[in-house]
Amino acid sequence: MSPTESERSRGPEQRLDADWPGGMHARIRSAADSARTTPMPDLPFSAYRRFDDDGDRLAYEDLYFRRRAQVTALAAEALIGPAAKLDALADALWSVCDEYTWALPAHEMHATRLGRGMDQCLDLFAALTAQLLAETVRICGDRLDPRVAARVRDQVDHRVLSLLADDERPLLWEAWAHNWAAVCGGSAGLAALALWEPGPRLTRLLDRCRRAQLTYLSGFDDDGGCAEGVGYWVFGFAHFVYFAEGLRESTGEDLLTHPKVPAIARFPGAVHLGDGLFPAFSDGEERPRVPAGLARQLARRLGVRAPAEAVEATVGRADLTRDWADLSRTLRWGAPDPTPAPEPEPPTAYLPDLAWLIDRGQGVAFAAKGGHNAEPHNHNDLGQFVLAARGEVLLADLGAGEYRKGYFDDATRYTFLHASSRAHSVPRVDTREQSAGRARTAEVLELRLHAHGTDLTLDLAGAYEVNGLTALRRAFSWRRDAGELLLVDEVETERPMPLEEVFVSRLRPETGAEGVVWTGTSARARLCLPEGCAARVETVHTTDHEGAPDTVHLLRLDFGLVERRARFAFRFTVGGPPLSA
Repeated sequence: MSPTESERSRGPEQRLDADWPGGMHARIRSAADSARTTPMPDLPFSAYRRFDDDGDRLAYEDLYFRRRAQVTALAAEALIGPAAKLDALADALWSVCDEYTWALPAHEMHATRLGRGMDQCLDLFAALTAQLLAETVRICGDRLDPRVAARVRDQVDHRVLSLLADDERPLLWEAWAHNWAAVCGGSAGLAALALWEPGPRLTRLLDRCRRAQLTYLSGFDDDGGCAEGVGYWVFGFAHFVYFAEGLRESTGEDLLTHPKVPAIARFPGAVHLGDGLFPAFSDGEERPRVPAGLARQLARRLGVRAPAEAVEATVGRADLTRDWADLSRTLRWGAPDPTPAPEPEPPTAYLPDLAWLIDRGQGVAFAAKGGHNAEPHNHNDLGQFVLAARGEVLLADLGAGEYRKGYFDDATRYTFLHASSRAHSVPRVDTREQSAGRARTAEVLELRLHAHGTDLTLDLAGAYEVNGLTALRRAFSWRRDAGELLLVDEVETERPMPLEEVFVSRLRPETGAEGVVWTGTSARARLCLPEGCAARVETVHTTDHEGAPDTVHLLRLDFGLVERRARFAFRFTVGGPPLSA
């Protein structure tokens, strides 16, 4: 599909004349009014140094993102209102140009490894800042004081664009086949398109940004699955699409025709558990939101519909100031049409390259994963599973932990609860957790999809560094109509060794004569305990990805020593109360 002349002339400055459902324009103006009356927070060295001093990222990042939120609100007001006053926006832009760095303290290596100062540290958020500032200058045109516009142009060029247009040394993320390549390359490319006229510098920069998008796509196999989870799918794929559409309108080249793109676009629909829930595998989250503009463009260009319950504008929870690119494209492209209703996803989805299995029924859902323990944003979680009912997760994957110093260091990553197998519903063998590494894989032994559910058997022995462990087979047999999961672990050993089963939830399990029950707000799960196990509950107080207190309950079932061969069967039933015995 080639862009029309009108498409070529449009930029992110195009406004929607009609307000949005839920009063998005009114909320933008309210956020801008708040930004005008709220001083932008400082970025003191005492906050910057916290990452090196004690590993804390949030102290600085909270201040940083509050500043970006204020700029975004004021820029969005300028986008929807040609009569908006720009004095506060000019001050905000000037203040961002004063910053020591546009990158985060945790990402200093993107400057130091190239011998650059932090003013030329091109990480995710430096690239996003460049796009925000560049497109704001373009939107405002001659309404913005020319001294402010000139300074923004100079700083965007110096801090971001010159590193791609004038320096041939590769940046670290240019070889990373995940969200970094898409976001950094896409945002830098769109910043250049907003500020520069055609010429050799723009050509050189766009060539590198285009190659970064192809590197990003190379990280996907044919099933389109994103091992980082739906939240990182949103982050990476959204910015890929935004750049692809900007490139198409500028040059006519259409990256959305790449053969991998349709399957990648379908990923959220394939793994949706229902009611806006997704498996929080890896550093994922249970309720990521798909930007409305992205959803609209995927439907328009590719015929792919995102799950309506997960699209921001349809649930009234759009974060207006989270990401300028998301907000500006939503304002430009609009929300997905409410009709015609999309065809329902098949009840079962299996992504063979990712080895994720998802099955959803009437108010119940099951997901399990195989794969390997060296995936992007990896957790040691082979054989992990999730059970949900009535929009509530009962047996959980905790998803991403709080990002602190060491969380992304292979030498220390698995000392963090969330990334270790300790925080997943997988066995502990000979007192050992699963190990990390590409060789630690789950082999799919059997997969059966049928009318009432699905069966999956994995060989997990390779996930453990345990001498004498010859086999560990985990079989899932899920029946969606009954909301019933039969989980069977078969263990074979050359010597006696202890085995412990662990089941993880944010709901405290209650044990009784009839087994174990996890009770939520509107649903619950029951487990019939096998004979011969000693049950105890370990409660762990930790922090979630946002640094908020998080309480996790680990049901630990001790089976003592396994002699040669053993079989352990666990029958779970999920649904809304009351559950039958």
